[in-house]
Amino acid sequence: MTWIKTVPLSEADEKLLKTIDLQRSLYPKEYSQPTHPVPEGEAAAIVASHTLIPEALHHAFATFGVLMSESLPLSRRQHEMIATMVSVTNRCVY
Repeated sequence: MTWIKTVPLSEADEKLLKTIDLQRSLYPKEYSQPTHPVPEGEAAAIVASHTLIPEALHHAFATFGVLMSESLPLSRRQHEMIATMVSVTNRCVY
């Protein structure tokens, strides 16, 4: 649960829903199963925290999705290792 106002998916307009779908489509298929429970019809808290500004949601999450692309020369293992080290360095739990 975020501590800021968010837009529940049940109240999202078409632009926000399209933005969330695009964000999800860029991520590796393994990311479709959340590691923390997310109620049916809701977005993960980190995504939900961006629902008031769909453009920010797109840019913030599309960047990571593109950096994890299979078309890049790094292996998936290398991508995950880099992402993990960035999270550890930033003391991030997700």
